[in-house]
Amino acid sequence: MSKSLSLNVASVPNYRFSAISRRVRLFFSKRLYIGIFLPLIIFTVWQSASTYAWVDPIFLPKPISVVKAFIYMLREQRLLGDIWASVSIVGQGFIYGSVVAILLSIAAGLSRTVDLFVGSTINTLRHIPTVAWLPLIVVWLGLGAPAKVLIIAKAVFFPIFLNTLQGIRNIDKNYIELANVLKLSKRQLVAKVIFPSILPSIAVSLRYSAGLAWAIVVVAEGLSGLEGLGFLIFRSQQLLMTDQLLVCMALIGVIGFAIDRAMYSVQQRFLRWKVGFDG
Repeated sequence: MSKSLSLNVASVPNYRFSAISRRVRLFFSKRLYIGIFLPLIIFTVWQSASTYAWVDPIFLPKPISVVKAFIYMLREQRLLGDIWASVSIVGQGFIYGSVVAILLSIAAGLSRTVDLFVGSTINTLRHIPTVAWLPLIVVWLGLGAPAKVLIIAKAVFFPIFLNTLQGIRNIDKNYIELANVLKLSKRQLVAKVIFPSILPSIAVSLRYSAGLAWAIVVVAEGLSGLEGLGFLIFRSQQLLMTDQLLVCMALIGVIGFAIDRAMYSVQQRFLRWKVGFDG
C-alpha cells in the first residue's frame, strides 16, 4: 500500500511536466505554424517578383532594400521620434475620447432625459466621416498635435458610446428590480449592477476603437502634420521612395497588431469569468 502511494506521489511532477509539454507542443505544432504560414507565402512571392523582375523595382523593391531603408531611417531620419509622435497622439486621443464616451453613455443609460437631450445630436454627428472634420479642425486648431488629438478622440467616441449604451439597454430588468428591492443608491447601482454588466461591451468597443484610432492617426498626420508615420508615408509616396513607404507600412501593421494584442490581453484579464467558444 505504501509503495503504491509513493509511486502515485512521485508521478505527480511527471504528470505536470507532461501536461506542460503537451501545451508547448500544441502551440508550436498548430498556432505558431498556422499563423506564420501565410506571411511566408507572401514573402516568397515578394522575393520572387523582385528577383525575376516581374514588377519594376520602383513599385516593388527587394526585401533587402526595405531592410536597408529601415536601418537608414533609424540612423539618419529620427524614425523612433516619428513613431513616438504617432503613439503619443493616439494615446491621448484614445484616452480623452473613451473617457468622455463611457461617462456620457452611462449618464444617457441611467437618465431618459439625458438620452433624449444628446441622442439625436450624436446620431447625426456620427454619420459625418472623421476625415470630413479634418479641414474644419485644422482651421480651428492649426496643424499641431491638438488637432490630431481631437480627430482621434472624435473617431473613438462614437463606437464606445453606442456599444456602452446598448450594453446598458441589454441589462436584464430583473437585476434592476432586485437593486430597487435592496434599495441601492444610484452609485451602488452603477458600481454593483450596471458597470459589471456592461464591462464586456466596453472591453470590445475599446479594443475596436484602439485599432480605429491607430488607423486615423495615419490619415491625420498625412493630411495635416510634419511628423509621425502618416507624414512619412505621404512624403515617401510623393518622392517615390517605395522602400521607405513599405517600412512605414510594416511598422504601422506591427504596432497596430501590438496594440490589438495588448487590448486583448487587458480584455482577457478583466473578463476571466466570461468563458466563450474558442473554436
